[in-house]
Amino acid sequence: MRHGKAFRRLGRGSAHRRALLRNLTDSLIRHERIKTTLAKAKELRRPAEQLITLAKKNTPHADRSIQSFLFDQSLKTKLKDELAKRFADRPGGYTRIMKAGFRKPDSAQVAYIEYVDNSLPKLKLTAEDLGVSCLLRPQIRRPPYVEFIILLTLLVPFSFPTA
Repeated sequence: MRHGKAFRRLGRGSAHRRALLRNLTDSLIRHERIKTTLAKAKELRRPAEQLITLAKKNTPHADRSIQSFLFDQSLKTKLKDELAKRFADRPGGYTRIMKAGFRKPDSAQVAYIEYVDNSLPKLKLTAEDLGVSCLLRPQIRRPPYVEFIILLTLLVPFSFPTA
């Protein structure tokens, strides 16, 4: 049963988690693309898309809700003037998550989250970013004499000398 599994806890208490999501949302609005862990990116989708929907409503209550969520109040104008107009005819799905491999120190899965229809240059993820560089390396080939020795040991029966 999935009781109490409505969202990811991200290893934090409720106040810390809310502050983290507010900061990530501020960064996403400011830069329109950020790199974070996959779990945080998936959890960030919800408040980021809710803020766009509130900005599209353009009511005093929506303005107060936006203002209470954002830490940086200067982002409210960007949200209402730029992003709400960009997504005016889109019914939802304002963000995109692209997996970007694994982080070296702790092997955490990393992803980019961005607003769709942005003017940023396209991401060019390499094989190393995706964590598959070991598959692209040429296979190690043994020298021929090692293969010959292995073949000899298989063909020639060997027995220990008895005393």
